[in-house]
Amino acid sequence: MKYALVTGGSRGLGRAVCYKLAEMGIPVLINYQSNQAAAEEVRDNICQNGGNATLIRFDVSKQDEVEQALTQWEAEHPDDYIAYLVNNAGIRRDNVMFMMPDADWHSVVDTSLNGFFYVTRQLLPKMMMRKHGGRIVNMASLSGLKGMAGQVNYSAAKAGLIGATKALAQEVAARQVTVNAVAPGFIETDMTKDLPMDELKNLVPMKRFGKPDEVAALVGFLCSDAASYITGEVISINGGLY
Repeated sequence: MKYALVTGGSRGLGRAVCYKLAEMGIPVLINYQSNQAAAEEVRDNICQNGGNATLIRFDVSKQDEVEQALTQWEAEHPDDYIAYLVNNAGIRRDNVMFMMPDADWHSVVDTSLNGFFYVTRQLLPKMMMRKHGGRIVNMASLSGLKGMAGQVNYSAAKAGLIGATKALAQEVAARQVTVNAVAPGFIETDMTKDLPMDELKNLVPMKRFGKPDEVAALVGFLCSDAASYITGEVISINGGLY
């Protein structure tokens, strides 16, 4: 059986992606770090709607936690593999650079960029060994494409993720593994609730923030068979904001 793993799947974009993949009939592993109640709610909602979902707890920024959790899952599922990986986990610690504490730089880069590295490296061998390959979708950001003042750490992490997406896509294409990135603009999630929404809407040609379901639909497409010849791409979903 082919499973999907969504990191940071308990809320925001990750939650919407979990619902979408489950709707597509894919068993979903919902990764979370600390908010167990939110993760359980996502799992229960999926199961109540006839889907298949399981919780898997680890901090993507901690190599030992990643390796331990995924190695244990693989040992318990010798005939299955994680064929769909959505590297969604990410955090914001906004500040102008000259006032940014070391901890805020490292925590953002460790979660978005190092987390991608630890999780993807662990799962790639099984994907590459299987006849039908796999799908990797990395959650980048408009910040990683154009840069955002006050987000040097976040912009650097997401730009690094974009570069890694393009490079890894070339490494694994011959093994039928596709690697793409999605770059959302302003989306209505917990991560953006502290932003001045009314002011920022005016910057968006469509005059609104996007919805998590709209991003999840794009991720679902990239994980589908219809996207089997798309790899190394960064697809923006931002209402026309560049």
